[in-house]
Amino acid sequence: MPQGRFGILVSSRYKYSWIPRSYAQLQIILKHFSTSLCFLLLLMDEMMRGQRGWRELAVLGDKIEKLSGMLEGFIWSPRSGGETHDRPDDWAFEEGPHSDFTGPNSGSTACVAVIRGNKLVVANAGDSRCVLSRKGQAHNLSKDHKPELEAERDRIINAGGFIQVGRVNGSLNLARAIGDIEFKQNKGLPAEKQIVSAEPDITSVELCDDDEFLVIACDGIWDCMSSQQLVDFIHAKLKEENKLSVVCEMVFDRCLAPTAGGEGCDNMTMILVQFKTPLNPSASNADQPQSSAEPAEADQSSEQTEQK
Repeated sequence: MPQGRFGILVSSRYKYSWIPRSYAQLQIILKHFSTSLCFLLLLMDEMMRGQRGWRELAVLGDKIEKLSGMLEGFIWSPRSGGETHDRPDDWAFEEGPHSDFTGPNSGSTACVAVIRGNKLVVANAGDSRCVLSRKGQAHNLSKDHKPELEAERDRIINAGGFIQVGRVNGSLNLARAIGDIEFKQNKGLPAEKQIVSAEPDITSVELCDDDEFLVIACDGIWDCMSSQQLVDFIHAKLKEENKLSVVCEMVFDRCLAPTAGGEGCDNMTMILVQFKTPLNPSASNADQPQSSAEPAEADQSSEQTEQK
């Protein structure tokens, strides 16, 4: 779940191009979700270092906002407006990072959930969080990558960074992200060992009939509610409201600060997926769900407010 306007643009643009191209060519998507998701996030991060990725975002931004100008980094979109529409598209031949563009100063968390059959795989980089509701209990399927965590702190320090007032180099309050290239300038280190890394943690679980819904949300929600509090809140609202987008709005209303300042003033993005039951007529209701080849159907809705 990319966070903020630029994260949303990245996701919208590349879920139909990078994913099929990279996964199909490597022939790993069906058998190796973990490797595929890790590869995808690191690829997106690499592309943010080059002009190609930002030029494509500029085009998408022009279409969405009906502007003919620039996005962050003042990267001009040659295909936006005027006579440039007649120019050939040679961007596909650009590869990798470019020396004349260091990359964006902004970044995005990423939390991705993939379901195949009854297997759920979650990839997370940053402080967004994925939570599964099972028999009314909240199960965290991701870990918030905060600088104070031992593994994150060690990587930050070893890469030449520091932590001040709980922030990376006194600035960023999370330790993993796509973008934020200013924290990835150590040319002697691989991407996963930079001060801030886009490498995701991967979690997998077998779904069963005890699973009611899945929530992916950014830190604007988790700053105001714990995982269990959110699960309890959604359960209560689903008894009176069937439309998932309305339930998301109720969560936002619950979290939004009544006045400026303090908790509830951060951006809020949330995806709510409600599972149809039973997932599989032969599935067990035991605490430890059994694997199944039957697909899991889901109703899904998402709502978002404000830019990161």
